[in-house]
Order: sequence, then structure tokens, then C-alpha cells
Amino acid sequence: MVADNLGVVLHEKNDVRMEALPMPQAGAGEVVVAMDTVGICGSDVSYVTKGRIGDFVLRKPMVLGHEASGVVHALGEGVTSLEVGDRVAIEPGVPCRRCDHCKRGTYNLCADVFFCATPPDDGNLCRFYKHAADFCHRLPASVSLEEGALMEPLSVGVHACRRAGITAGQRVLVCGAGPIGLVNLLVARAMGATEVVVTDISAGRLELAARLGAQHTLLVDSKDAEALAGRVAELLGGRQPDVTIECSGAEASIRLGIFATRSGGMMVLVGLGPAEVTVPIVNAAVREVDIRGIFRYANCYPAAIQLVEAGLVDVKPLITHRFQLEQSVQAFETARTGAGGAVKVLIKCGEQ
Repeated sequence: MVADNLGVVLHEKNDVRMEALPMPQAGAGEVVVAMDTVGICGSDVSYVTKGRIGDFVLRKPMVLGHEASGVVHALGEGVTSLEVGDRVAIEPGVPCRRCDHCKRGTYNLCADVFFCATPPDDGNLCRFYKHAADFCHRLPASVSLEEGALMEPLSVGVHACRRAGITAGQRVLVCGAGPIGLVNLLVARAMGATEVVVTDISAGRLELAARLGAQHTLLVDSKDAEALAGRVAELLGGRQPDVTIECSGAEASIRLGIFATRSGGMMVLVGLGPAEVTVPIVNAAVREVDIRGIFRYANCYPAAIQLVEAGLVDVKPLITHRFQLEQSVQAFETARTGAGGAVKVLIKCGEQ
């Protein structure tokens, strides 16, 4: 299938179509990007399979994709920070820039944000896409466009580890060894964590976590959170983690995180599961285990890019599959099923 601006459009649950989209025109402060690489995120899969995530409900056709990189194709009026030909990672959320949250720097909490592939906003899984220039981050020569697409999930890890206050010498528990759990492992290690335990229900993903630097892994084979917390402490020589980063959203995993974290420690909730869960909140309260949430990220893309440029983080081992844009339906099925040990599935958007 050949089109000037071929795109991947979700019409309704389980109805993904390849369509010709209008060629975008850059407005003031915008650039048109010739898309190179777009990664499939768990949220993309949720919209495809469920048609919603929480209060974000698909009500009209939506272009998918938000983990993206490309090459600047055209400049809009007033753009001086970029040039045609620049390789960029696209930060998918563009806030209003005017509200209190934006002015304080917590623009991820802006209520009037455009965010790629979050209803009703279109994403960037297409050949050409326009975006605010100041949310397109130039990539250093040593950082590839495929790595650039992974700056989005890596920024989640940067934000979570910043919220957790991870510092040198700490012990960290990461619950969940999917892509987000793995980037949190990478960032925690880069920020100085000396021992990291990673849990998951998949032995294969735990093997990857070990290759990426986790000193300890724990296959979750029980729903007894207190017993599992004891096993975490055993792996750490009888000591409890200073910080837990929960990346699955599963109730049992949140319970494990609370029981496992040392008194006076911190647990950060990254994974989003059911709207309401039953957790041992009194246990957390009387032991002064702080619980923090995160929502996306703010001011994290530059740090994520610098971590990769400096060689402190290597995201390339996360990439398990590559598909051409015309194969996007197959790519989403691979991401949904985890076929072939899929961790991070990339879609290449240029014409073959």
C-alpha cells in the first residue's frame, strides 16, 4: 500500500485500519516531521483491545502512536530552535503553557494538554506528522532514531525515579518486568541504586531484567504478598528495599510493594490497573511508607537523551521486533500477544 501520508487509524475496539491521511502543514511554532520509528506502548494495545483507558474513551477514529522519532521535514513560522534535517525525539504531550501547573513546571498535570493517541487527540503512527517545535528534542549524533523513539518510555522511568528520590547506595524493588519496569531498572541503576530486585510472572522477562543489570529476580508464583516480601528481603541479605517502583498495576503487586518496602521508605505507583484496589494502607501508615503516584513525565526528555548519549543507559536490548508501517496490524497483534517474546515492538514509518 502506497500513500503520501499513510497512517494507522483505530476506528473502534479491534478495528485498526491503514488509511491515507491529509498531508500536515506546519503552523506557527510547529514543525512537520517525517516519521521514522514509532514504538507500540501498552496503552496503544489497551485502546485497540478495550477502546478506552479509564476516563479516556475512544469516541471517534484516532491515529495511533506516541513513542516516536523522525526527521524534521518542514518548519512553521517563527521556529528557530530546529532546522530541516534535524533528527528528533517527539515528546507527545503539549500542554497549554498558561495554567498554574505549566508555570510551575509540572506541565504533565495540565488539564488542557494535547497528548498523542489519547482520545480525542491523534497520534503519530504515520509517514508525516506535525508537532510543537519546542516538544521535539534534537538527538545527538550518537543516539539513533530507534533509540529516540524509546525516549518516551525512558522518560517515564526518569520521572518515576526522580519522584522516588533514588540516590547512590539504595536498594530498589521494581515490580513488573515489562518495558516500563525495565526502563525503571535501567534508570535506577544509572542514578546509583546498588542493588535492584525485579519481580514478574514471566521467567523470560526476568532473564532479560538480569541481563539489563538486575542483581536479583523473583518469579511471582504466589498471591501471598507478605511471604513474597520476605523472599525479597532474603534476596537482599535480610534487608528491605529503600524504594519500591510498582509497574504492573496489579493489586497483588501493590500489596507486595507495601509489605516489602522498609519502614520510612518510598513506594511509587507507575502501573495503572483497576480504579480501586484493596491494599494494607494501615501497614504503610504506621511504618511511614510514603506512597506516590506518577502521571506521564515533565522535563524528563533531555535527561533521558543525556543518559543514552553518555552510555549510562542502553535501551537497545528492549527492542525485540521491527515491522514496516504497512505491517502495523500484525505489529499490534505481536505486541498484544507477546508472541516471540515481544518486549518492545517498533514500527518503521518510512516508505520501503
